Amino acid sequence: MQQKTISIEQREKAGKGVSRKLRAVGRVPGVVYGKGIEPVAVSVDAKELAAAIVGEGGRNNLISLQGGGSLNGNTVIVADLQKAPLKGTFISVDFHKINMDEKVRVHVPVALIGTALGAKEGGMLELVMHSLDLECLPSQIPEHVEVDVTNLAIGHAIHVGELVLAAGVKALDDPKATIVSVHGKTKEEVTVEEG
Repeated sequence: MQQKTISIEQREKAGKGVSRKLRAVGRVPGVVYGKGIEPVAVSVDAKELAAAIVGEGGRNNLISLQGGGSLNGNTVIVADLQKAPLKGTFISVDFHKINMDEKVRVHVPVALIGTALGAKEGGMLELVMHSLDLECLPSQIPEHVEVDVTNLAIGHAIHVGELVLAAGVKALDDPKATIVSVHGKTKEEVTVEEG
């Protein structure tokens, strides 16, 4: 996963009024926190933030900080991002400072691969979990978790515990949790009912 760079500025003042003024000039109020540092109030350019989290890794992109005094050169990931529900503009962002040698917890989207056998037979494919919680080193954060549904028949499901993840990547969700399933009746069952 590629590392992006974002310029930050430390800010002295906090509160609704200050945050509103920052947003009015295209900046997003935020905070940087992590192991070994006190939380630091910062602001970032809204366009730079959007560019840093768009693309393959999304919010899990590794971001290198520029500026911000003692924060310069640190690597972070977006821990929390709040957006205005109607406008979609950024309200605030929390950055989690990470150490490249320590495991992190991330939320990664699920990508279905193939066409389910059960769907070809008239069943309905249901994606239950759109994302998974993983633990891994920052350099091992996947863009998404691929789940091959090609051989998934009607009445069957794929569970978290059945996934084969890369070495060093661990799923934190319940191993019995259903990721995807196929519901419905097979063609044979429909034929018997009609007859």
